[in-house]
Amino acid sequence: MGDEQPAAQAHQPADLSIEGVSKTFHARGRSVLALSSITLKIERGSFVALIGPSGCGKSTLLRLVAGLEEPDDGAILVRNETPHSFRARGELGIAFQDPALLPWRTVRRNVGLPLQVLGKKRQADRERIDALIELVGLTGYADALPGQLSGGMRQRVAIARALVTNPSMLLLDEPFGALDQILRRSMNLELRRIWMGSATTALLVTHSIDEAAFLADAVVVMNGGPGRIIDHIAIPFPRPRAPGLFAAPEFHTLCDRLAAALEPGGAR
Repeated sequence: MGDEQPAAQAHQPADLSIEGVSKTFHARGRSVLALSSITLKIERGSFVALIGPSGCGKSTLLRLVAGLEEPDDGAILVRNETPHSFRARGELGIAFQDPALLPWRTVRRNVGLPLQVLGKKRQADRERIDALIELVGLTGYADALPGQLSGGMRQRVAIARALVTNPSMLLLDEPFGALDQILRRSMNLELRRIWMGSATTALLVTHSIDEAAFLADAVVVMNGGPGRIIDHIAIPFPRPRAPGLFAAPEFHTLCDRLAAALEPGGAR
């Protein structure tokens, strides 16, 4: 993954293939079609963002990719494997809006939890935990408990935990949604740095248009009733992207285009 051009332009093999996926939920005698005929391919080493109104099925799609839900129709393959088998081998990292850290475990032990679940206790794994703690900017906090950390720091721990198995794909479901705008912007910069140092494919669900435009190589726009993809917009800005991009006129033009795509009838 080079810094000279967006990864989406590198013509790498598809890491993720979603073909004709639909999902219906049944509760209290009612059936709700959450997703209808979703088809999407994500290239290896790219960063793709999903945006859309609340209830359009973004998080449902992410859970299907993670193997936490099963589609009713269609197929999902991650590097030609089912999501469940891919995740079972530790190849899939997941970070949600709630960092879900265990309060009685230190930062180091929270980050290392997936390795413990996979039965790994090698010296190299312990070294990786410490390297990730440094990567996410938490050097000196390895022995701290979650209650001693700020919200942004807890999210960094969750991202380090998602990366600890050296996954080929990273799934992020509104990881900064609970943070204020200033801290969220700071975490966008941190995630950009962490992702560029991890060489993993990333799929981000977000409600923030500027977050999607700054981080992603391509933005997939969804709409609801039922959930479907209505647009797929390539992001033209080369990497590495500096913080000054947020103030650039061409960045605001692109954000306006993404906002227009979210309006009823706004897709191309």
